[in-house]
Parts: sequence; C-alpha cells; structure tokens
Amino acid sequence: MAASQAQIPAIPHPPGSLLVGLFDSGLGGLTVLRRVHEAYPHTRCLYLGDTARVPYGQRSVEDIRAIAAEVVHWLRGQGVGVLVMACNTSNALALDVAVAEAGVPVVGLIDSMAAQIQSDRVGVLATPATVASGAYRRSIQACRPQAQVLEVGCPAFVPWIEAGDLEAPELRDAAQEYVAPLISAGVDTVVLGCTHYPMLRPLLGSLLPAGVTLLDPAEAAVQRLGPLLASLGDAPEADLALDAVIPAQQRSRLCVTGCPEAFAAGASGWLGHRPTVDQVDLRSAGGAF
Repeated sequence: MAASQAQIPAIPHPPGSLLVGLFDSGLGGLTVLRRVHEAYPHTRCLYLGDTARVPYGQRSVEDIRAIAAEVVHWLRGQGVGVLVMACNTSNALALDVAVAEAGVPVVGLIDSMAAQIQSDRVGVLATPATVASGAYRRSIQACRPQAQVLEVGCPAFVPWIEAGDLEAPELRDAAQEYVAPLISAGVDTVVLGCTHYPMLRPLLGSLLPAGVTLLDPAEAAVQRLGPLLASLGDAPEADLALDAVIPAQQRSRLCVTGCPEAFAAGASGWLGHRPTVDQVDLRSAGGAF
C-alpha cells in the first residue's frame, strides 16, 4: 500500500547507527541490497527503486543526470549517512552529480569493481547508456593500463528481468547475441555491468566457455562499504556481534516511485521474502526515518 513519507515507520536500530541509502531504477539494485544484508546484518538500509522511470539504460545522458540529482536529493532528505549507487548506468553517467548532491560518502560500483580486476582480457555486459559512456573501460584501464576491455550493450536484458520471465526463448537468443563478440575476443573475465544481470548468471554461464569468470560489481562495492562505515564511527558488526540479528525485512525500508504492489511481487524472488514497499513522491523532502 502506498504511504506518505510521514507515515513510513522507523526501522529498529541501535542509537547512532548510520542509514545506508541505495537506489536503482527498479529491481536490479536489490542484488546489491541483498549483499549488504549478508555482509552487514545489523546495518539499516533505505532502498529506492525509481520504477516510474525504469529502465534508465536507454535514456539520454541529460535525463539520467537530472534523475540522479532528484533521487539523491530525496535520499539525503531521509538522513542517509552513506550512499551506494546500486545502478551502473547512474554510476557511469552521474557519479559526479551524486557526489555533489549527497553531502555524504558515495560508494560506486564501477570504480569498486575496476580496482579488483585481475585480468587483461575483460568483457563487460551493460546497458547501452553505460557502454556508450565508456566508464568501465576507462576505470579498468586506469587500474590496469594494459587491459583489453570489450563492452557490449544489452538492451533486451532489463525489460525481461523486470518482467520476471527468465526462461523466455527470446531472452536466451538475446544473450547468445550479446556474448558472441566476447567469445570471439577470447575474454576470460566478464563483468556483469548492470545490477539486474546477476539474475542471469546461470544463463550466461551456460553460454560462455568453461573457465570464464563472471564478476558482480556489487561484491566489490559491499567490500568497500564495511571499512567506510567503520571509518565513520559506525561498526555495528563489531559492536553487536553477540546480539540477535534483526530480520532483513525489519531493518530495511523499500520505497518506489511507481506501483508498490508490483514491485513487492517482483522483489520476492530477489530477497527470499515478500517485502513491504512504500510509494513515495520524490518532490517531498520529509524524513522517512
């Protein structure tokens, strides 16, 4: 059921603990949220799915930058202490916008992933907007100048994933088309350059040659998040190690700009439970927590 921000209940939390904000255009960023839950089971999170404007990956640069400014402004109004850009497209095209608007530390997926690449033959599967930006190639080559990076845009992936139809023959056909140039180039590492794409790991793994490593940038970003929380004086995993862990559905709040019922139904398969989802108006700056 939709709720105004003033009606959104608070998340149980220890006094002074930081609120981690995450955002994406839709369901994809839940792969990042899930990894945060797994790694830091005492950490509070606020997730915003901008479902009224999904997908971001085929929008113009101007649109994406304007959307990022609006989304981050809203999250800042909710009192987040750290922002995780759980959307590769926004990360690629509007990281500077998010940093300027957030007023708090920002964790990006692309630079986090690039710092961990150990291969010189890298493929990247991403949205058309992310590929057009060249952000992964630049970031990886900044860390490994000798690396050869081939980026492939995958426009069909997000619509099929958002629809929840991962067995569609058309999806498999599209995946075969997208991985073909990576196979021809002989890459040995493939970055899943959109937070939706980890849902396709079994399919992509079946199409790529044995020995090709699939990397999820969410893992690298979550690894960066822990030391950052500690440096900000928030170390709930150490302070509360012996305390009972609050269930994920109680220590996180999920909000959307579109239909909350549809998002809750779609999110069930990503989170392992059907979450409570609130609809919000990004033009309202009232605090949710």
